[in-house]
Amino acid sequence: MTHAFDKGYWEHIWQGDRAPAMAAAGANPHLVREVDDLTPGTALEAGCGAGAEAIWLAARGWRVTAADVAAGALARAADRAAAAGVAGRVRWVEADLSTWQPPVRYDLVTTHYAHPAMPQLDFYERVASWVAPGGTLFIVGHLQHHDQHATAGHGHDHGPGGHDRGGGPGHGHDGGPGHGHGGGPGAGETGPPAAASVTAADITARLDPAGWEIVTAQESRRTVTGPGGHPMTLHDVVVRARRRR
Repeated sequence: MTHAFDKGYWEHIWQGDRAPAMAAAGANPHLVREVDDLTPGTALEAGCGAGAEAIWLAARGWRVTAADVAAGALARAADRAAAAGVAGRVRWVEADLSTWQPPVRYDLVTTHYAHPAMPQLDFYERVASWVAPGGTLFIVGHLQHHDQHATAGHGHDHGPGGHDRGGGPGHGHDGGPGHGHGGGPGAGETGPPAAASVTAADITARLDPAGWEIVTAQESRRTVTGPGGHPMTLHDVVVRARRRR
């Protein structure tokens, strides 16, 4: 089953029975590993869902703008930020990331499993344009892999740290017991849409070497706890790049 991944879809997901579990997870482990050594400045989390990454960044001194298409996700995110004591360091923006244009560029731009209403690589190229000179782009996405045919066209329901999000028609994440953009309301939908899956080489090919230094380009598998407490494997692609001055 395919989905439009538009605002109505994500609002439905964030008002449904999966929302509490989606809003419960911590920050993505790839972010924690890759970004912890950066000097805090301004950050944009593109497709923030329930805000786990934005809150993690704010707690480490970043001044964060967090954008998502779903008002329901942002309401949960704001509550979580207040509970974490970082409400004053995060600005929540309801926006369709396929059309929204931030007023400034940022020292750090991150996005985790966001599904845009535009070609996936075009979306990554779009968010890359929001990075300030000397700043960092950090992408965690769905890896295109040989098992893709089994779930192509389906939604996905991730475990902790593997959420999908709703940044715009199609950005959203449904982390399962995590954050994110949901794959779809039906049972048995466990894989990311094929159109949202890429390789590290796909992403880095969009970053001009004259303008970018590739710091990390990895493809990995990790096991998380999925729906019903069952283990499931996530296939991730992780790219970190620094914009040259």
